[in-house]
Amino acid sequence: MKDYYAYYKTPRGYHARSLNSNGGWNKTSALSFINAKLLAYAGEIENAVMVLHGEKAHSRYFGEDAFKMLKGDNKELVIVPGASHCDLYDGGGKGAIPFDRIEAFYRKHLK
Repeated sequence: MKDYYAYYKTPRGYHARSLNSNGGWNKTSALSFINAKLLAYAGEIENAVMVLHGEKAHSRYFGEDAFKMLKGDNKELVIVPGASHCDLYDGGGKGAIPFDRIEAFYRKHLK
């Protein structure tokens, strides 16, 4: 929670209309997917997929589980050393976003 607070409740990521900054909810928030089987069809994806997570992200397990379900050789799992979930929103002041890896993946798979 401290990572989310440091992002959404400080000038780093605060916005007056942000649901996360203000504890709001709306009809299009992710809460409407709470009972969905989000990975049910992951094994059917044929498109190129890059799963990118911070090493210290609380959600890392979810990305790794999804990656294991993907088929083919056009998939890439990138774990950013030392980064949390929120660090990958804006670099976290550490330059954590691996833009070079993302660019290389796009250049290879978007033709």
